[in-house]
Amino acid sequence: MSDAEMMKLYSGRILALAADIPHLGHLPAPQATVRKRSPLCGSVVTVDLVMQDGRVSEYAQDVKACALGQAAAAIVGRVIMGASLADLQAGREGLRAMLAGGPVPPAPFDGFAVLEPARDFRNRHASILLAIEAATEAAESVEKSRHATL
Repeated sequence: MSDAEMMKLYSGRILALAADIPHLGHLPAPQATVRKRSPLCGSVVTVDLVMQDGRVSEYAQDVKACALGQAAAAIVGRVIMGASLADLQAGREGLRAMLAGGPVPPAPFDGFAVLEPARDFRNRHASILLAIEAATEAAESVEKSRHATL
């Protein structure tokens, strides 16, 4: 990767997001915990989640990832409170599509636009997807458990 490509990929906005990740840590009593790891780079994101009335009411994340994975986790952390499972699934699919060359996901996940320069770096996609995939999987687990007890 050339220096110019590196500068484009690791913009000031991405680095600022990576330095300010909300909801860091762990929850004392999560309804679901999901750990996702990128086999290519070793980045890891662990998500703890509680849902109430079908919406995220508590959230924490432990992020051990590159700046791109950290930036993606920061974006997820900023918009996840109050999100439904359908919202998270739409955010995940929107990010996947954007990385494959599609449009920026709609609000509230439009913050992923900052990661558009990573489209050309497929080896970074898994790290970028960790937080939204972990959050979505955790919400799916909570909803599945809730429906099993009804």
